[in-house]
Amino acid sequence: MTGGTITIDLHGMNCAQARAAVDAALRRAGRSVYRLEVIHGYHAGNALRDMVRTVYARHPRVKRVEIGLNPGATELVLREY
Repeated sequence: MTGGTITIDLHGMNCAQARAAVDAALRRAGRSVYRLEVIHGYHAGNALRDMVRTVYARHPRVKRVEIGLNPGATELVLREY
């Protein structure tokens, strides 16, 4: 973790494993963490991307989901800077 961001790589996981990994990262995230960068990839299908963006858009710890310039990653904003 650097600068208040946790990065988690979901490559090679199925949706259930990925959800468990993101949930664990959200539990580990302390007060100093304001973003969770989820790297899901984009060449091998969209299941992980779609799961992250739909499930965590409604999660109580996530203020919003941001889609940046990198199509293989999604950022979950936990709090403002």
